[in-house]
Amino acid sequence: MSFARFISKRILQGILVIWGVVTVVFLLRYLTPGNPVSFIAPLDAGPELRARIAAELGLNQPIHVQYWNYLTGVMQGDFGQSYIVAKGLPVSEVVLGRLPATIEMAVAASVVAIILSIPLGVISATNRHEPSDYLATTFSLVGISTPNFWLGIMLVLVLSIQLDQLSGAWAWLGWFSPPTSGMARYEGNPILFYDGLRYLVMGNVQPMISWFQHMALPAITLGTYFTALITRLTRSGMLDELGQSYVQALRAKGLPETRTRYRHVLKNTLIPIITVLGLQLGTLIGGAVITESVFDWPGLGTLLIDAINRRDWTVIQGSLIVIGCGFVLINILVDALYAYVNPQVVNE
Repeated sequence: MSFARFISKRILQGILVIWGVVTVVFLLRYLTPGNPVSFIAPLDAGPELRARIAAELGLNQPIHVQYWNYLTGVMQGDFGQSYIVAKGLPVSEVVLGRLPATIEMAVAASVVAIILSIPLGVISATNRHEPSDYLATTFSLVGISTPNFWLGIMLVLVLSIQLDQLSGAWAWLGWFSPPTSGMARYEGNPILFYDGLRYLVMGNVQPMISWFQHMALPAITLGTYFTALITRLTRSGMLDELGQSYVQALRAKGLPETRTRYRHVLKNTLIPIITVLGLQLGTLIGGAVITESVFDWPGLGTLLIDAINRRDWTVIQGSLIVIGCGFVLINILVDALYAYVNPQVVNE
């Protein structure tokens, strides 16, 4: 099977999965209690107004007609309009407006995890039963066992609040205390990484520093579990590879240990790690709800929570579909990268 055919097959499977997600999300509205009209209409609304709202939502039509209209609308990027959270605005505009903040947090958490976990896993595997190995395995165990919401609250209490209250000889530590919530802002506008980089190129360092200060705690909170998981995967993969006969042959040929370790052993260990990285990135995008709530991060997670609390069904459906599409897209990219690293996958 060629690489192009392999990717085409994955894309077709992804389209079927997205169709399934849209169908389930559409049906959820009818399986949950409560009439959407009751959440939109004023408390003193009469039967005529309620009937008009139901007609605007299409609820007076047969369910198969509603499904077809919704499906064709989603295919054209039309998720309807928000009636409660962002009154009158298109859902696609509301959801896509929040998506960059969530993606940025997920990518930042992934970068933190990759930078820390792979070196920790290599050090742990190559120094087995030594203090560095015990420290790395203890860190990974604590990281996997620690809930995100508790870790985020503790980081805010210790690093942001307590450091600010220091006095005397340790007062200088308060200079490094990061902000507790929200995105970085410059001249009243929210700052994403791209904006900070643009200002940095223009010679203005302050927006990038502010972006880093605001991103540090959310990225650490969201990336700790991810870091611990990849550390354990890297350690176990390295130990398996180090026991292979080809490693003994490379050492017998006099290849330097560093080259054997990083060019051959680590490269073969990366294949399952790439798969987990991709899957976890999708999980980070969809599962950043708690972290966004702790740090008041204006991302897709807080939007979804707000929409659920206020029963804004069009926003809930749009958010879930976008998260599902993100999962599918990331899985296709991971499959492509996996096939590139290990071409045998294409023929299996």
